[in-house]
This record gives sequence, C-alpha cells and structure tokens, in this order.
Amino acid sequence: MQIAINKTTITRTAIATRSYLRNELRDQLSQARTSAQLCLLALLFALFASGVIILFRLLLLWANHYTQTREMDFTAIVGDWRALLPLFGAVLIWLVARIGSKRYRRMGIAYVLHRVKLHYGKIPLQSAPGQFFQALFALGTNFSVGREGPAIHLGAVSASVLAEKFKLPDNSVRIMCASGIAAGIAATFNAPLAAVIFVLEVVVREYKIHYFFPIMLSAICGAVSSQLVFGNVHEYDSIQMIHIPLDHYPILALGGVVLGCAAALFNFSLIRVTARGQDWPLIYRLLLAGGITTLIGLWLPQALGTGDLAIGQAIGEHPSLVLLCALLVAKMIATIAAIGLGIPGGLIGPLYGIGALLGAILALVSASLFPSSAPYVGLYTVIGMTAMMGVCLSAPLAALVALLELTNNASIILPAMFVTIPAFLIAYQGFNTSSIFFRQLDIMGLGYKVAPVNLGLQKKGVRALMDKRFVIVNNNDELLLEVLKRAEGRPVLVRNADGVIEMLSLEMHSLEDSTTLSRHPMAGLPDTATLNEVYLQLSPKRSGEVYIYQDAPQQIVGVISWSMLQQEIRSEQV
Repeated sequence: MQIAINKTTITRTAIATRSYLRNELRDQLSQARTSAQLCLLALLFALFASGVIILFRLLLLWANHYTQTREMDFTAIVGDWRALLPLFGAVLIWLVARIGSKRYRRMGIAYVLHRVKLHYGKIPLQSAPGQFFQALFALGTNFSVGREGPAIHLGAVSASVLAEKFKLPDNSVRIMCASGIAAGIAATFNAPLAAVIFVLEVVVREYKIHYFFPIMLSAICGAVSSQLVFGNVHEYDSIQMIHIPLDHYPILALGGVVLGCAAALFNFSLIRVTARGQDWPLIYRLLLAGGITTLIGLWLPQALGTGDLAIGQAIGEHPSLVLLCALLVAKMIATIAAIGLGIPGGLIGPLYGIGALLGAILALVSASLFPSSAPYVGLYTVIGMTAMMGVCLSAPLAALVALLELTNNASIILPAMFVTIPAFLIAYQGFNTSSIFFRQLDIMGLGYKVAPVNLGLQKKGVRALMDKRFVIVNNNDELLLEVLKRAEGRPVLVRNADGVIEMLSLEMHSLEDSTTLSRHPMAGLPDTATLNEVYLQLSPKRSGEVYIYQDAPQQIVGVISWSMLQQEIRSEQV
C-alpha cells in the first residue's frame, strides 16, 4: 500500500513538474525579448528545415545530371529530347496541382510574406508537397526560375508546422518561421549572412534584437548543413575580378542608370504578364510558359535554367556582344513567361543571369569606348547581378551581402554600392517601380499591411500580460457578493449554468448611492494568442475583459482587461 502511494505521488509530482516547465517556457516565449529557449528552439527547427532543403537539392542535382541543357548550337539541340522538357515539365506541374487541393495551390515568396504578415507565419503543411514537387519539376525541366523560391517556402513550412505542434505562442511562431526561411536560404546558397539580411530586409521588414539571434543561429545551421553535404562551395568565386580604380567610377555611375532602367522594364513587364494571366486556366498558363521556354531553348539554350549558363556565357573568354544581347532578351522573356504565368520557383537565380549579361554588355561597350575598362569584365558582371537583385526585389543590402558571400571577394563592395544607388533611384523614383513581391500580393488580392499598433501588439503573447490572480466560481447568486468582497481586487469570473464565463463586478449608482452586482459575458482566447487578438476583441467597445485558457476553454489560466492593454500600449510608446 505504501509503495502504491509513493508511486502515485511520484507520478503526480512528475506531471506537475512537466506542466510547470511547459508553462514557464510559454511565459518566457511570450515576451518580446531574446532568450536561450527561443534560440534553442530555432536551432532545433532549423535542423529539420535544413534537412528538407538538402533533400530537395540532392534530388535536383540528380535530375539536372540528365536534364540540364548544355551550350550547343541550334542544329545540335533540335534533335535532343531535352528541347521538349519545358512542355513536359508544364504537364507534370499541372498534374501535381490537380492532385492537390485548390486551397493549397498558393506558394512562393509572395505567399510566404502574406502569411508572415497576417498569420504569424503559419503556413499549411498541405502546401509543402505541391511546392516541393512542382518546384523540382520546374527546375529540373530547365524553366528560368530560381532555387530560393522553394527554399523559402519549404523552410517556412517546416519551422512553422513544428512550432504549432509544440503549441508555441503565436509571436514565437513568426520568429520560428523567419528562422526556417533563413535556414532554407543558407542551406541553398551557403550564404548565412545574406540569409539573415534577406529575412530582416524582405520578410520581416524590421530589425529587432530578439529576432536576430534565432535567425542568425538558423542561418548558421543551414550553411553548416550545406557544407557538410556539398562542401564549402562559393558558387561564383570563379569569376575573376580586379580592383577598379576611382577614375572609372563615372562610367560605373552611367552603368547604374542603365541597370535601373533595365530593372524597371523587367519589373513592369513581369507584373503586366502576371496580372494578364491571373484569370486564365492553370493548364493554359503552364503550357504557354512551357511553349515559350521550349522555343527559346531551341535557339539559345544558354538562356534556360536558373542563370548559371547565362553567367558562364557572360564571363567566358571573348564573348560576342551580339550573342550577349540576344541572350539578355531571351533570358528576360523566359523568366517573365515562367514566373508571370505561374511556374513555381524563385527570381534570384534568373536575376543573377540577367544582371550578369547586362554587366558584361556594359563592360564590352565601355571597353570599346575606353579600352582601359577591358580588364574589369568580371567586376562589371557581378555588379550587374547585385544591382538587378537589389532593385527588382527592393533588397539592396541583401543583394550586396549575397554576392559578397557567393564570390568570396570583398573588392565588389564599394563599386557595387556605387552602382546600386543610381540604379535604385532611377527605378523607384523615375519609373515608380516597387518590389515585385508586394505587387504580386496586390494582384493576388492578398493583404500584407499591418497598422503599427497591431504590429507592436503582435510581438507579445497573452501570457506576458495576463493576470493570473483571479477567482472563478460556479453560478450562485447568494454567494457572489461575498466572493467579490473577499477577492480583494482580484478578477472574479463566474461560470453560469450554460457554461458561459462572465465577469463579476460592482456597479455604482451615484444618484441612489447604492451598488449592485453586474455580470457580463467574456470572450476566451487560447494562451498561444498575442495581445493583438485581445485588442481586436476589446477595441470595438474599448472596455471589458477576456479570459485566457490553456489547451481547452475550461482550463482558464488568466485574465486581461482593456485597461491593462491600454497601459501596455502606452508603455511601448514611451
């Protein structure tokens, strides 16, 4: 009997300890501050996200061994079965989309931005298989799309789904999602610092110290995973670059103007095609994209793929100016057709190819006018890549850091910055250009704007503010007044006969100099919610309270009133 009692006591103690530790963890994560628990969870989720991306890369590497086009002339590729791969890929993408539900067809960077802004980064797991296989088919069949699109979506899904399984507060789910994105980018490009900057500059669009460390740890995890499997490879370190003297900077400034005009033209064309084809049946859009890509591949196979073939042509020995111009036009058309008509994939790879071709063309033209510019073709190429990514995606700092890591050469920093400034100003002020991602969201009718007060409240969970000193009683009118008197200022909650939770309070009548008991129903929120949900619930009446429950509405753990929320808002504004 004594042994049974001891076992029961030990079991109850263990359960109570686990519950206490879980609540302590949730309380800690609800705060908008850096913690070791937050960093460790980000690292754990980043391991899983990195594994998914590594698997994707390995499958793509295997597929590209058989399917990637090579540099060859027209007569050679006409008889090659790979010429028809884009059409075959379009059919495969359509089949995968047909198998899945229409609810989960949205994917890509723009969709992830929408979910991060308005849904704390919660992305349905059901969207992951479609993104994985459709992007794999798109990249494997030589469409002009990039690898970062699936990396961002899959990294975000991996981390956010795990965060929801762990029942983390919503404010932490957003951080975990951002961390998964950083892990995905770093595992794709072996560029951890660029991954951090991209997430802060493009995805989160703000810098908070409690975001920075989890995101940085995740990027490190992704980069280390990539290096363990593929080696410490910098994709563009083979580009030969020579430090350019200051007397060539006026020529670079003119190049920046040209790059800004080209970026504005590309953005405008892509948005027009996206808007025009938005209402077309999916199969028509995919087949049209496949047909255009196939025709381009028959004449200029170097224009297909992520951009590596175009970059190789741009930095080759004695490139032909006519060929580079033809490749530039073909690469832009192939990319606009693929992305604008709904082929899943990213933009960074194709933008690198377009930027490299533009930079090489500018270098050749400059060398014909100023022969002293001839040795700097490699540097012009990388500068073109930096400017195109920075301007088109409205991410100049991420573009600069990415090329710095991918080339492993710091000599690009000053000239790339010098060129990006006029390019950005020309595109955004002269041509009223805006980020492609947000224009895509406008076309799709997906929101992304959040008011400052709501954005601030989203950073804290309800457990960070709720009053745990409350009293809850069952409905009994005779005892309620006595309970309220003994509560000593603590909130008193009443569970009525229908199971509805009500707030009990004394209502003063100044004219009659008397008081009466007042009861009004309360809404409930899970303890994973943020203060923004409390604000949305109470702001219409600008009064009242909500109760916070854990796991089930019957397990009430706290109360938040409108006055408490107002005090929190005022403290954040100081």
